[in-house]
Parts: sequence; C-alpha cells; structure tokens
Amino acid sequence: MITVTEYRSMTQAKKGKSQGWRILGSRKFYFRSKWEYRYACHLEFLFRCELIIAWDHEPKTFWFENIKRGVRSYLPDFRVERLNSTHYWVEVKGYMDAKSKTKIKRFRKYYPEEELIVVDAKWFKRN
Repeated sequence: MITVTEYRSMTQAKKGKSQGWRILGSRKFYFRSKWEYRYACHLEFLFRCELIIAWDHEPKTFWFENIKRGVRSYLPDFRVERLNSTHYWVEVKGYMDAKSKTKIKRFRKYYPEEELIVVDAKWFKRN
C-alpha cells in the first residue's frame, strides 16, 4: 500500500523537466510530458492499492492498414488492465491538434472493440 504522502511526492514533477526517463515502482519509463508522468503515478497508485491488475506505458502500436496517406499508426500512452481482466487504453493530451484528432478517430474506427479514454486538462484539475 502507498501513503498519500508518497503519492504526492511521486506526482510532483521536477521543475523545468517536461520529459525524460523516470522510475516508477521497479520499472524505468521514458515519458514525453509531465502530464504523462503524473498520470503514470496515478496508475502506479491504483496498482499498489490493488484497484487495477497492471498498467504499461506505450506497449503497442496500432496500424491503420488501408490508409495510404496521413496518419497510418497510433501509439496510445497507456494500457490499463482492470480487476476483471479487461483492459482499456489511455491517451494523455494537453493540446488536441488535428493530427491527434485524426489518430483517435481512426483508432476508434479501425479498432471498435478497444476502449480508449482521453485524459485532458479537466482530469488534472480534478485530481
């Protein structure tokens, strides 16, 4: 189990460092933003409290086979496995540009059986 103090110290990203290698639990990850790191801390907290089975950072690339131009693949930020052994994907987004919108739209079209949750500024304000 993790204490609230430990969780708070984990989630405090170092000033001036928006991306880089970080250690969570016993694993090392390269996070592309402070928000990705903070969300990973949240997932590690859920894991340690036994509220999820597992989580992983950028474990799978999804390809859009029939696309000839533009966005042809998508790499979600996180895969989260629930207690009932189902999973979902998480995309952490600070700014939703046109390319990101296209990736998410195509992911939902080509992989309708996969669940995707987009975490944005609203989530970080609430948590």
